[in-house]
Amino acid sequence: MTEQAAYEHNGHPVSRAAFYAIACDPARSVAVEACAGAGKTWMLVSRMLRALLDGAAPHEILAITFTKKAAGEMRQRLQEWLETFAQAPLDTLGAELVSRGVSPERALEKREALQNLYRQILASGRPVQIRTFHSWFAALLGTAPLALLQAQGLPANFELLEDDAEAVREVWGPFLQTVATSASLRADYEAVVARHGRSQTHKALAAALAKRVEFDLADAAGVVDASVPPAGALFPDLSGENDPAIALLRRERDALLAAALALGRASAPTFSAKGVALETAVSNEDADGLIDALLTQKGEPRKFNDKLAGIEQVRHVQALCQRALTARRQHEAWQHQQRMARLARCLIAEFAAVKHQHGWVDMNDVERTALVMLADPVLSGWVQERLDARIRHLLVDEFQDTNPLQWQALHAWLAGYAGSGGGATAPSVFIVGDPKQSIYRFRRAEPQVFIAAQAFVRDGL
Repeated sequence: MTEQAAYEHNGHPVSRAAFYAIACDPARSVAVEACAGAGKTWMLVSRMLRALLDGAAPHEILAITFTKKAAGEMRQRLQEWLETFAQAPLDTLGAELVSRGVSPERALEKREALQNLYRQILASGRPVQIRTFHSWFAALLGTAPLALLQAQGLPANFELLEDDAEAVREVWGPFLQTVATSASLRADYEAVVARHGRSQTHKALAAALAKRVEFDLADAAGVVDASVPPAGALFPDLSGENDPAIALLRRERDALLAAALALGRASAPTFSAKGVALETAVSNEDADGLIDALLTQKGEPRKFNDKLAGIEQVRHVQALCQRALTARRQHEAWQHQQRMARLARCLIAEFAAVKHQHGWVDMNDVERTALVMLADPVLSGWVQERLDARIRHLLVDEFQDTNPLQWQALHAWLAGYAGSGGGATAPSVFIVGDPKQSIYRFRRAEPQVFIAAQAFVRDGL
């Protein structure tokens, strides 16, 4: 068994020094995958330090993390390093720079600059931007034009909700009232509750509300309605009836009666009884009776004597019945999905109404509006001007906790430089995390986002 290398670059083993020469170089865009305790934050703050040494103004560095605690720790570490280095001897500073990937020759040149960096930053009056995703997106929202807020259905004067639990609690009353006053929604709700119970129905609707941004985006793209095809799309010969088994009864009446006759002539009482039951089901167009006569409770063909006269006909209609049962289940799945989609749309609309009534904006609104702003080439430039910060270095800590919408916003912003015709330079990007350690799945974090971001950094930057 071979031991995996401690340090790799694009799948190839490298030395520790070579690894940090790449990871800490602020001129390079890199995605670092590292386990807990591997010094991810040390690398991130080291890149900040080197970017400052290379001439970046503090406000041109944007570091994003996910909690105020993590942002505070990052800010404190940078502050402590700068204070320590301002008083350290030059030999020590050279070693500190070498440990952060600077060549020994260049470290000699940069020692005094590192020593003076703390005073230089204090004199600038502008700190490095170390923020949570939500605070940065909220700052973007604060610069949004009124027309954009209106287009997103957001109030001009809003209160930002860090926690939407209060709004979630408040929405159920208006939702149930709307359902009660709508004949179609009430029918949907009663059908789902009758099948799955009130608790499970509300649990499923709450899950849809928690994923409301993804639901809305998917719904707008037609994905929600297309996600479960109707039975008629898969079984066109059994369409036209609410129950595919009824369609089978009407289409294959003669074949079913022939099978019933073969079973009815059997000497075994249990076989002949099923023949009578099948004939009765055909005569009464009883779909459940048809299925019970030919199939077991598990939906498998009932066992009849292979030497029975007409057994081939019986086997034939059993196969047809199995197919009709599959079509019925498909129809029920489609019907349930359509009902839940209609109820989810209603719940999400009522949730938006509750927020609008109180002047609330939640983090989903913030992220979605940030995506719109950063994806638009004109708005994106305008945002940067309003924030008075042209970001030259972007660093994201614990990237595995990034949700798809947050990454889409960042990706739209960064990918826009590719079409700038050389008029703008993309910031260097540093992302670090461990896809196996995602802890914010409840915030819609998706570890697959890390893989997509790695590919973008490697191929796009």
